[in-house]
Amino acid sequence: MNEKTIVILGGGSGGVVCANELRKKLSEEHRVILIDRDESHVFYGSLLWLIFGWRKPEQIQRPLSALNKKKIEFIHGEVNGIDPENHLVKVGEQKLNYDYLVVSLGAELNKSGIPKTDNIFNFYCLEGAKLVQGAINNFRGGRIAVLVSSMPFKCPAAPYETALLLNYYFRKRKIRKDVDIQIFTPEALPMPTAGPVMGNAVKQMVEGQDIGFNPSLKLVSIDADKREIKFEPDRIEKFDMLLVVPPHQPPKVVKESGLAGETGWIPVDAGTMKTKYNGVYAVGDVTSIKLPNGKMLPKAGVFAHYQSEVVAHNIASEIKSIDSRKEFNGKGSCFLEMGYSKAGYAAGNFYASPEPIIKLHKPGKIWHWGKILFEKYWFWKWF
Repeated sequence: MNEKTIVILGGGSGGVVCANELRKKLSEEHRVILIDRDESHVFYGSLLWLIFGWRKPEQIQRPLSALNKKKIEFIHGEVNGIDPENHLVKVGEQKLNYDYLVVSLGAELNKSGIPKTDNIFNFYCLEGAKLVQGAINNFRGGRIAVLVSSMPFKCPAAPYETALLLNYYFRKRKIRKDVDIQIFTPEALPMPTAGPVMGNAVKQMVEGQDIGFNPSLKLVSIDADKREIKFEPDRIEKFDMLLVVPPHQPPKVVKESGLAGETGWIPVDAGTMKTKYNGVYAVGDVTSIKLPNGKMLPKAGVFAHYQSEVVAHNIASEIKSIDSRKEFNGKGSCFLEMGYSKAGYAAGNFYASPEPIIKLHKPGKIWHWGKILFEKYWFWKWF
């Protein structure tokens, strides 16, 4: 029997791309199975547009069951066991054997330290983003704090985009003078892995719009009743509305699988995305990749996308006994929305030595429209 079964865990950017690419490259005798606990794929690149009412929830998601028409088998369920030694995964009570496994389960949000009130929001998820939309519509003035609770976190530009878009939103409402926008982060500079030139450029963009940038802060606690954020050693900041990037953590099933390293994330070969187990790969936010400068590759959908193309190519080549191997080259890019139908665009090589080589293009309308077109392309291409 030459038929192979490839199981992909996670229906985010990496999982969806990997499944599509494998299905395109392999004949139908080979099974491509994608498993996710959610029924829909959310295009997180558009989540900020949802916050400001420029998208509706149904516009930025698609049912994963739509992949079935492409001969990709979608299983809706929670992955509660990964046994890489015996090539087995468990979904609910169902056990699946595989020949190849691609782990794309992403990073989970730890919401345990975030109080549930009507003025504190986790804006890094669909439900939280919808709540923020209603809250800012009713906001009449005061301090809005954008808080990065810890590192690492995915979408490194998102907190800064959020602050810039808040600035634009309240200027349009003509109440910006009544709104104090502050960013609090453990980072010394925005997007630190991209280097000081990039970090200082984003810092200047933010501060140029009268947004406070408060770096190198370690969060201790959030007091909902007093509307206070406490940082080490004894700094206290007030807020009227708090938008939180929750702590990110590896999925429990990954930490218990034997795939994870000391940090809980999955160490992989930086080029092929192979793990220490034969036939097992990992892509995207769930991985841990050290760069030449000693820092870790940021967690961003663009990397999951390109890594998955490499993994799909190499698995298909091996199944078809073709001597053709690709490697992920460390290149990535991101848009930086700032309102006024403008966006910045950063792109470069994170694998460059001794430091990543990243260029931030001058903000303009072309990059804003580029992001809109990419959103449309994404759903057309993969669904």
